[in-house]
Amino acid sequence: MEHQDLDQAAIEAAARALEAGALVAFPTETVYGLGADAENPAAVAAIYAAKGRPQDHPVIVHLAPDAPLDYWASDIPAEAHALAEAFWPGPLTMILKRAPNIPDAVSGGQDTVGLRCPSHPVAIALLRAFKGGRGGVAAPSANKFGAVSPTLAQHVRDEFGPDGTVAMVLDGGASQVGIESTIVDLSRLATHGPVLLRPGHISAEAIAAVIDQAPAAPDAAAPRASGTLESHYAPHTPVAMQDGARLRHTLHELAAAGRKVALIHYSEMPPNQMQQMHAALRLPATPDGFAHALYAALRAMDNHGADVILVEAPPQDGAWLGVNDRLRRAAHGSTGIVHGLLNQSTPHSPAV
Repeated sequence: MEHQDLDQAAIEAAARALEAGALVAFPTETVYGLGADAENPAAVAAIYAAKGRPQDHPVIVHLAPDAPLDYWASDIPAEAHALAEAFWPGPLTMILKRAPNIPDAVSGGQDTVGLRCPSHPVAIALLRAFKGGRGGVAAPSANKFGAVSPTLAQHVRDEFGPDGTVAMVLDGGASQVGIESTIVDLSRLATHGPVLLRPGHISAEAIAAVIDQAPAAPDAAAPRASGTLESHYAPHTPVAMQDGARLRHTLHELAAAGRKVALIHYSEMPPNQMQQMHAALRLPATPDGFAHALYAALRAMDNHGADVILVEAPPQDGAWLGVNDRLRRAAHGSTGIVHGLLNQSTPHSPAV
């Protein structure tokens, strides 16, 4: 969506709804967010209630491009300004010490806050219209907690329905990136250095190139951050990942056992094997292309009544780190699902 295509009347209405304490879903370049006034604890609490989100799980505050960081954060290191200069607007969230004037509703009770400036033109227009560009919009992904994030406005409507929980859904087309932002913790820079809490489109290598220090893996004392629980981004249908010859063998075994398989793959598959699939989607064989299509594919496959969603495991190199992170969380808890399906005496459809 180009700037000239923006529905200014809808954006103004959405900004006024946010200022009145309502929830508004809006597009970002990563996924659609469920937004509320970050300085209104009651509005932020409505996000948690709508999503069924645990109270100690922080949300990310979205800022307009020119919003002052020092209103939202304190003890801001030079590295934060350098990363903002390099990657904002864009899919990078920085964890910083929360300023005393910012309510802890957005931080899950922690003394930190997650901040980012999205690059989607609708998001930028909304943030500039909201409180004259000086406000912040708390916005986790616009889905029930733990479910697959939405990358289309229709996904949000499907998730929450017409009950009025969400006052408005701004439609900005398909999210370009398709997985959530990279999260880097800079709140303990002096003692722990930068820490990569969640991988995403912006790689650890790209961050290191800006601040001359590679982010470390999360430690036990790292701040809690959005989307970092072991089970997350999961459809109702169990997900399993396999690669290469093992995947083809499993597909053959499941088909022979009469199981309904929904397949997400990127490699060429034998035509006779594809004919045995209950449903299948082939995604681009590139990290960016696969990420862009992943959540829509998981949602689509979840609607086919399959016994399992089998995903062709992506490569394990760094370029695929964000995709592999999301798939690992989507498949968490489904260990043994394939073995179980092959050893059941009758076809099984999981409860949803």
